[in-house]
Amino acid sequence: MKTLQFAILLFFSLNLVGQNNSSVPQFEWMNKVGAHTFPDQKNTFNVKDYGAVGDALFLNTKAIQKAIDEAEAAGGGTVSFQPGIYLTGSVFIGNNVNFHIPKGTMLMGSQNLDDYKNIETRVAGIEMKWPSALVNIIGKKNAAITGNGTIHGKGKVFWDKYRAMRKEYDPKGLRWIVDYDCKRPRGILISDSENITIDGIVLYQPGFWSIHILYSKYVTVNDVTISNNIEGHGPSTDGVDIDSSSFILVQNSTINCNDDNFCLKAGRDSDGLRVNRPCEYIVIRDCYAGLGAGLFTIGSETSGNIRHVVAYNLTAEGTSFGLRFKSTTQRGGKIEDIHLANISMKNVKYPISVDLNWNPAYSNSLLPKEYEGKTLPEHWEKMLANVDPKLGTPKFQNISFTNIKATGAERCLNVIGIKSSTIEGFNFCDVTIEGENAGIIKYAKNWKCKNLKIKSKDALSLENNKNINLGNN
Repeated sequence: MKTLQFAILLFFSLNLVGQNNSSVPQFEWMNKVGAHTFPDQKNTFNVKDYGAVGDALFLNTKAIQKAIDEAEAAGGGTVSFQPGIYLTGSVFIGNNVNFHIPKGTMLMGSQNLDDYKNIETRVAGIEMKWPSALVNIIGKKNAAITGNGTIHGKGKVFWDKYRAMRKEYDPKGLRWIVDYDCKRPRGILISDSENITIDGIVLYQPGFWSIHILYSKYVTVNDVTISNNIEGHGPSTDGVDIDSSSFILVQNSTINCNDDNFCLKAGRDSDGLRVNRPCEYIVIRDCYAGLGAGLFTIGSETSGNIRHVVAYNLTAEGTSFGLRFKSTTQRGGKIEDIHLANISMKNVKYPISVDLNWNPAYSNSLLPKEYEGKTLPEHWEKMLANVDPKLGTPKFQNISFTNIKATGAERCLNVIGIKSSTIEGFNFCDVTIEGENAGIIKYAKNWKCKNLKIKSKDALSLENNKNINLGNN
């Protein structure tokens, strides 16, 4: 698997149009991203010695956790496995522990939700009680998840549960809350932690998001393969979600999922504005996205601000969106100082997309009349809390696109601001997009373009814009 992944990444990186790392901006903060330490203690703790059985039948949660706890109590070490398939519920990695899943080993998630401890966390921008992930690092320092083995979430049972609930909730006008009521375990959760490494693992079929980095700093995700379209297309199976975290490095990774591949988030609506924690100082580089909703996505949870981001040497083939920015008028947040360079997209429907009214049925929390006057769950109340329009209007500004090529698009540009929040300060340099339709730019302001080429059968639709000369200047 890893040899194939490397070959794919090498092929596409060599074929990035005019790839030139001199076009990648360099900032001092980029030298600080990623884990600064690694748990290299010499002690080894094999889960077999604690009663674990790799037969795909025995539930190993207690045995694996005991090995982890003893490693942490000893000051750190490596927790490892004999080859086999280890059925387990949630496990929690400790300080100074390297949770090592070697080749020939699969960690297989239980399909019983009771095997995932309920914890206080944040899911899709709202703080609430939710099942823990299959593998968790929460409130820890200097820990790692490594190896060439596999973490298999066995998430189809949770996908089916979600789809069944959608059939019940949607006709009632409850599309906005079903994702929160349908509790599904994530693959890996890194939360409130520092100096964390995820390296080399293969992750299949989580019940919900694959890797969620929340309220953490100095995290490295390297050489990871995520494939979530096994036994169907898993809803909300994002690849890597970086959520109100800082100094994060994601590199050399391959993702095929059924939602956003590499995504930045910072909270939703009233609750996200209350928490008010930014997502900042992020580097994503040398990565490939196959199937998925978006190669690189910012939003829709933008409340706490997203800034100081550099993403480069990225390739997408067949994702629905390429470089995507999405939010709504009750979400708030300022999205700025984003730099995207050396990016190739093939058969991506919407290579560059900005939407400030994204998915209203999901984004707008409206309580149906039949529920008025009834006692509601706490997370429903959070979702329904009113947001001052002055705080709820997001702003996208100062975003650069350098050395970008896209072919086989359905719509080349789809940039739609609103009167109260224009899309401002976009800079294009050496950008070529070929597609069926040119697309639309609406409510944009102060763009700079040098060698921007839109090749399609029609012309761009321009509405309510100011100072966005699209010629070579």
